[in-house]
Formats: sequence, C-alpha cells, structure tokens
Amino acid sequence: MEQLGAGYIVHGDDVETLSFDWGAIKILNSPEVTGCKTFSFGMVILEPGKGHDCHDHPDADEIIYAVSGEGEQMIDHQPAVPVGAGASMYIPRGTDHSTLNTGWEPLRLIVVYAPAGAEAVLRELPDCTVIPPG
Repeated sequence: MEQLGAGYIVHGDDVETLSFDWGAIKILNSPEVTGCKTFSFGMVILEPGKGHDCHDHPDADEIIYAVSGEGEQMIDHQPAVPVGAGASMYIPRGTDHSTLNTGWEPLRLIVVYAPAGAEAVLRELPDCTVIPPG
C-alpha cells in the first residue's frame, strides 16, 4: 500500500485474504486499510458451483458488480436472476440476498458496503481463514 498525498493506492498483495469454502475476498478499502469510513470496497472470487448463504447487512447498503463469470443473484427472497459480466446489483441494508456461481470458471465480483463496517463481520465467520498479505 502506498500513500500519495491524502490518498492511497492499494494492491491485492497489500491486504490479507479472507478465504472460505466458497471462495475468497480481499478488502482493498476500509477503515483498517485506508481510514475511509464512508464505504468499503473489495474483490470477491466465488468458485464454480459455490456461493454464500443467504444473509443481510443490517447497517449497510451493498453494491455488487460482476467483473467476469456467470452466476445467480437472489435478493429479498425473490427468484434468483442470472447475472454475468457487467451486471450491477444493489442490495439495500437489511435485505436478504445470496450469490451463486453457476458457471465453470470463477465468478469475479466487486463489492461496496456503505457505510464501511459490514466487511468486518466476515472475519468472525467460523469458516473464515485469514491469509496474511503477500
């Protein structure tokens, strides 16, 4: 991580990886990484055939952007909708949602939580393995 003036440039190797049986996430912007409290930002990889359980973020809105791969997004217990590269999903705070990789390659996502803080819960999940930066 390099600080330039009042800002930061953060690369994936600068931050820890939160690894799960469904894939991994790297939080590139959060109060712990850059000091930003307005929003957090990260990269997610969902492995083929994997997804995360239905959950909500009671104190944060979430935006998910699909960079590559194929999947299904469920929001608010409605039938899952196919998503792929270029799809943007907005999940209001407190709304149940889940994402599933339905393709043969990793589903790569960008996630934003506003305000920052919802990402901190990930470290506390029982299936989370924290891999140090590098």
